[in-house]
Amino acid sequence: MSAMTTTNDRQHRKEIVQFGRLLHENRFVAATDGNLSVRLDSTRLLVTPTCISKGRMSAADLVIVNMEGKRLAGKRRVSSEIGMHLLIYRLRPDVQGIVHAHPPTATGFAASGYDLNRPLVCEVVVGLGSIPLARYGTPGTPELTDALEPLVPNHDAILMANHGVVTFGSSLESAYMKMETVEHFAKIALVTHLLGNEQPLGEKEVQKLHEVRHRYNSGGAQDRAHDPHSNELDPDGEPKETAGSRR
Repeated sequence: MSAMTTTNDRQHRKEIVQFGRLLHENRFVAATDGNLSVRLDSTRLLVTPTCISKGRMSAADLVIVNMEGKRLAGKRRVSSEIGMHLLIYRLRPDVQGIVHAHPPTATGFAASGYDLNRPLVCEVVVGLGSIPLARYGTPGTPELTDALEPLVPNHDAILMANHGVVTFGSSLESAYMKMETVEHFAKIALVTHLLGNEQPLGEKEVQKLHEVRHRYNSGGAQDRAHDPHSNELDPDGEPKETAGSRR
């Protein structure tokens, strides 16, 4: 292993510990919930182990695995949800970091069978496009990866029914920021529902925001897929109801 690789590995370890603590401090996870990972190179991932508080990890607790999930380095056991991470890295070569957590409001939507696809806030449309709901799959089994697989290529944040949220991006910081955005937007969506006067953006406004998003990404994470609302608007510009949309 080269000195440069060793330096990069150490930096990634610090990042995972840092963002794990932020997840815990922001109450996006409880007890030993959640997991994080970083792509070290084309053959190795650095991941959080199973059964550890994300607020109390040290760099030495982390585990290196290959792209089949086999442990290459580290003393602790690999997370049972490593399959979800492997799937995302396989389908999205642009992804360098992944965060899985259970932020309360967004997870409440997921546990109620609701997605977060309504274009209510312009910053969310630009930053994430939309946030779909994957059907339930038992964690740590192929059921979960099968449910996520059709959604991963076209989205950077996904709600998992009766489970939580997974976000991914060009860095671990990007993935973490997307998790913050999902939970913040979920709180806004809940307030609009409680107030009873939801006013989603119309088709023209959404299209303009997608153009901004395309320029913002400048050819980055799966731009071809980031027009998710185009199929969710009827000819009059009103959002269509989908299987996971609030009613």
